Amino acid sequence: MSDWLELAGRRAVVAGAGGIGAALVTALAGAGAEVAVLDRDEERLAAIESEGIHPVRADLTSPVSCRDAVAEAEKVLGGVEIFVHAVGMNDRRPVLDTPDEVWERIIAINLNSGFWLGRAVGERLVTNGYGRMVYLSSVSGLLAHKDHSPYAASKGGVNQLMRVMAREWAPHGVTVNAVAPGYIETGLTAAYLAKPGMRSSMEELVPAGRLGVPADLVGPVLLLCSDRSAFMTGQVLYIDGGRTLV
Repeated sequence: MSDWLELAGRRAVVAGAGGIGAALVTALAGAGAEVAVLDRDEERLAAIESEGIHPVRADLTSPVSCRDAVAEAEKVLGGVEIFVHAVGMNDRRPVLDTPDEVWERIIAINLNSGFWLGRAVGERLVTNGYGRMVYLSSVSGLLAHKDHSPYAASKGGVNQLMRVMAREWAPHGVTVNAVAPGYIETGLTAAYLAKPGMRSSMEELVPAGRLGVPADLVGPVLLLCSDRSAFMTGQVLYIDGGRTLV
């Protein structure tokens, strides 16, 4: 598959070294790409560092730090052609129990960093006349899951952000798409799934009968990072075992 995708030698910046991000970084490097991975967690970066994977410690909560992180990644790689935004967090609470600081933190990590990093990378891709950008969204950007107000708002925002980027940058050879996972087993969902009866109740909502794992996202994301998807832009791919069908 890696030969068919022709990703060898491509230079990719991936935001997020945990869970899904780690799987995507490893897959891109396995396909022959050089990858700079942005994360603030030194342990996650150390765990993922290997041949073809270059850790860049970065705080992604401000425009300046995001711009500096992209500049550092570009310096390490000698350029950038692919960008994947795979950072995210959630805090499940009813709307009436969601404090301002929780709302602001989730929006900052999930949505604001996507804009700030995407703008910095997009400037370079538009100038070069080529690029592939992929955002990790969620079925929560479409479905009205209770106790998900900031998370759902952030992912719905990601969907529209990438669509606007896709429309503006298509004439410059840059595609921008999103992959929207359903229920995926990661560190972000571990505590939630550990609650009594929660796993089985969530599995019942998925026609495929199981929860997803990060590996389920690798193929779709790598396709969107490659020239095999060159005529595809502004799209959200739901990788959810059929969750959005019910």
